[in-house]
Amino acid sequence: MKKNNRHTKSFLLLLATIILINVVGSYFYKRFDLTQDKRYTLSEAAKNTVALINSPIIIDVFLKGNFPPEFQRLQTETKQLLEEFSAYNPNIKYGFVNPLEGEKNPEDIQKQLQQIGLTTAQVEVRENGKVSTEFVYPWALANFGNKTVKIPLLKNQLGTSSEERINNSIQNLEYAFADGFNKLVSPKKRKVAVLKGNGELEDRYIADFFKTLKEYYYIAPFTLDSAAVSPQKTLEDLRTFDLIVVAQPTEAFSDTEKYILDQFTMDGGASLWLIDATSQQIEETSGKTLTYPMDLNLNDLFFKYGLRINSNLVKDMISAPIVLVSGSENDSQYNRYPWFYYPLSAAENNHPIVTNIEAVKFDYASSIDTLANSVKKTVLLGTSSITKLVGLPNEINFERDIPQNINVVNEGPDPNEFNAGSIPLAVLLEGELTSAFKNRVKPFQLPEDKPESANNKMVVISDGDIIKNQFQGNRPLELGFDKMTQSFYGNKEFLLNTVNYLLDDDGLINIRTKEIAVPFLDTQKAAKERTKWQFVNLLLPLALLGLFGMIFNYYRKRKYAA
Repeated sequence: MKKNNRHTKSFLLLLATIILINVVGSYFYKRFDLTQDKRYTLSEAAKNTVALINSPIIIDVFLKGNFPPEFQRLQTETKQLLEEFSAYNPNIKYGFVNPLEGEKNPEDIQKQLQQIGLTTAQVEVRENGKVSTEFVYPWALANFGNKTVKIPLLKNQLGTSSEERINNSIQNLEYAFADGFNKLVSPKKRKVAVLKGNGELEDRYIADFFKTLKEYYYIAPFTLDSAAVSPQKTLEDLRTFDLIVVAQPTEAFSDTEKYILDQFTMDGGASLWLIDATSQQIEETSGKTLTYPMDLNLNDLFFKYGLRINSNLVKDMISAPIVLVSGSENDSQYNRYPWFYYPLSAAENNHPIVTNIEAVKFDYASSIDTLANSVKKTVLLGTSSITKLVGLPNEINFERDIPQNINVVNEGPDPNEFNAGSIPLAVLLEGELTSAFKNRVKPFQLPEDKPESANNKMVVISDGDIIKNQFQGNRPLELGFDKMTQSFYGNKEFLLNTVNYLLDDDGLINIRTKEIAVPFLDTQKAAKERTKWQFVNLLLPLALLGLFGMIFNYYRKRKYAA
């Protein structure tokens, strides 16, 4: 009887403990991230963005269906990340859907999705010895009130395998969702001026980039034409902006215009310069395409700030191809050839502007020299170490240069020729900049001339084509997409990160530095050690189970033997 009472008391104590734990758990909630890389711990920047959400955000994730293992991994990681966001702020609600499931006319749905920019990824699914092709939409749509934003879940990077692509995408998930939430809930505050009046790129060539930038900031054109008539008023108007973007000017700046830009910088205005130091001209007599230096009257400005753009061309072995057409009409053939004037630049360091972005494509870029002064200089993008500098004037001759390039690719570069080393192409300046007009006669008088700036930022890139989008008919294509090679480059992401950083919106892009270790199966090692692991997984558990049974029977006989 006492034994039964003791069992009853133990049961009641256990039941009371469970009830107490549940009651306490209803008031106190805590999630524990036991992963080594803390992949499920949200960064402070992401938390700050999510904390602003005070009404429901509905997220439709288009990752549902019959996927190969790598996309199943992306689906799992996306779900677990959204669980973290939802746990931090219950206003975030999500669901996984297949946009084509149950549709009578899936082609119509595909067209509608494509019209809003949701492109597909075709994947091969192997099942029961059969191979089929599935359309995957690696996107999410976040809805907040009457606003909707697209959130890309898949990063397409050049030269990566399917598993590496998924790994890079998983690295980018937290940033992608935090950036999408930020677009929905954060009002625009900063103003960006697109400089006009010195032969800069036409609007249609920069349409895609500034269309994207409008989601974050106010964008407006700003002309310097009135500088000659009312320079003080022009400077006052320019001071209402936080950043200027100078996209491939082709006409020299006057001293008055330079002084306006200089004082804008001294006042704390940030700037993004995309400068071509060369121009190409076709000679009428010979028909040759010659490259000449182009003087924009900016050398003294940049020199004072701490760098110099040289009048030369960079040739890089690591480069994008050029596509040339041979034949005519129906017999036309599109052939790719190595073209060393199109450098492909990867990140020089782990700076948040360039972390985890694809290779950036340059066209006919020049070298940048950094000069010694107190300003901090960070080379964001540069060439490979197998490079050559070409002096000007220089003839661009496809019939001569392409065979030479093919020969270099096949036989290897001459170390005495390609010996320029890694060359900076994009440089970030940070610190207290000195005015280019300090101790000089001023083009016009200001009530207060500032010889030095407070802490400021500036990025100088030695190629204006980096911001140009291509066209499909009259429709601008996405910046970074090369329709001739069907390749995506990282130009848009790089420039967007640059503007975010220059405007001190670096909280979100710092998420990019977060490293997530995604383990992949080594297929060669798995095939080599197949027998051993089959034994471990199949026979070893049976052997242990049999051993346990023998020991249990032996113990049982000993205990209950007469």
